[in-house]
Amino acid sequence: MERFGVPIDIVLLFVPLFFFVNILLAAVIIFIERKDASTTWAWLMILFFIPFLGFIIYLFLGQNLSRRRLFHWDDIRKIGIEDAIAVQMKQVKDPAFSFSDPAIEHYRDLIYMHLVNNDSLLTMNNEVDIYVDGAEKFNALLKDIREAKEFIHLQYYIFRNDNLGKKLIQALVEKAKEGVKVRILYDELGSRRLRRKNFSELVANGGEVGVFFPSKLALINLRLNYRNHRKLVNIDGQIGYIGGFNVGDEYLGLNDKFGYWRDTHLRIQGPAVDVMQTRFILDWNQASKQYHIHYEKRYFPKKQLSGKAAVQIVSSGPDSEWEQVKQGYIKMIMAAKDSIYIQTPYFIPDQSLLDALRIAALSGKDVRIMIPDKPDHPFIYWATLSHVGELLKAGVKVYIYKNGFIHAKMLVVDREINSVGTANIDIRSFKLNFEVNAFIYDVDVSEKLAAYFEKDMKFSMRLTQDMYQKRSRRIRFKESISRLLSPIL
Repeated sequence: MERFGVPIDIVLLFVPLFFFVNILLAAVIIFIERKDASTTWAWLMILFFIPFLGFIIYLFLGQNLSRRRLFHWDDIRKIGIEDAIAVQMKQVKDPAFSFSDPAIEHYRDLIYMHLVNNDSLLTMNNEVDIYVDGAEKFNALLKDIREAKEFIHLQYYIFRNDNLGKKLIQALVEKAKEGVKVRILYDELGSRRLRRKNFSELVANGGEVGVFFPSKLALINLRLNYRNHRKLVNIDGQIGYIGGFNVGDEYLGLNDKFGYWRDTHLRIQGPAVDVMQTRFILDWNQASKQYHIHYEKRYFPKKQLSGKAAVQIVSSGPDSEWEQVKQGYIKMIMAAKDSIYIQTPYFIPDQSLLDALRIAALSGKDVRIMIPDKPDHPFIYWATLSHVGELLKAGVKVYIYKNGFIHAKMLVVDREINSVGTANIDIRSFKLNFEVNAFIYDVDVSEKLAAYFEKDMKFSMRLTQDMYQKRSRRIRFKESISRLLSPIL
């Protein structure tokens, strides 16, 4: 006897086997992986509704990396970061110690938390330039590349082989021909259409290329869910770039689907560049087993100090027990006296961040959140709308950006401190992706970022509670399903 063309005895054998595997996997999720409750329930729901396929999905998306040491650099002590951190921890805790900028005094505990939680050195006298337009950012980057003398270290999550990508590669090839050491690191999933042959001329001239978490077998990547979302550039140890722009024509506003691309990126000169360099080397050595970077003084040259911004570079990822960027966000929000400005393409916070924003709004703080009108991921868009809708009741002002697509990852508090980097306000950025943000303690930089936000408000629609309550049943259904899945989106 057969069932759908399969002998019934085979069916009777595999049904209990699938059931047993599901029970076993559920036990792993609950008792061994020890994920948070919302994520656990989301995975259990998937296993319950799609037992066999759910098992396959978990193999690709559900692994826990928090107990694995992925990044190491034997020469890191030669930089002296550990000694500098120990000194700073004592200074920050000493009430007699004063900062050069009085505005920093209020944030001693935030600085200390990053020192303890992330070994994030506080660097002073940095000069910070802000780019919100892709053409301006990449024109500046290409200019700095053409003027490079020693080395160029470049890392992006998405690197496309389109017009912008080819233009950037060609500029790097020309520098490699001049004897400048060029290294490119990209994420395999983010840059899945990129091929090694796209860099053949660069490699032939001495350039090196690394790929983060590459597939072991064709089309099979068991680390599919854990990606390196960082965007870092270091030129001669003097200039660093960090922020939201990837490499691709759409980031120049040339994609008809998204239109104008609004993002935020920083160009930094000063001691913070050394910390960004360390982050790049750690990532590079993990990805490039053949060409490890060893300590050389030229990678950490003396700086010409011309700025006044204090900066901490903070990294986070699934290999860490702590969610460093998220905790930094929460600490900033809870420190707010007057205002909180947030720009993010995805807003899927966990309960702790959601509560922090709700408490701030209910306490009379001016909390404003700006999200895009055009979704690039439907489920994430509806989950985002659901979460901002919940905050409307607490008095949070929500703005829907209409002038294209807003991809900026920015938080400004009291026009005094800010964070700009690669981390979105969602569970994926906080727990699953490898991210890096600059936390900047500087009134001038914060004022400029707040002014950009207020300018963007002119191209946005404010979402009111009345408007949100009038949404259709169809939208409510999409929000409900998307929010249920949000812990694993």
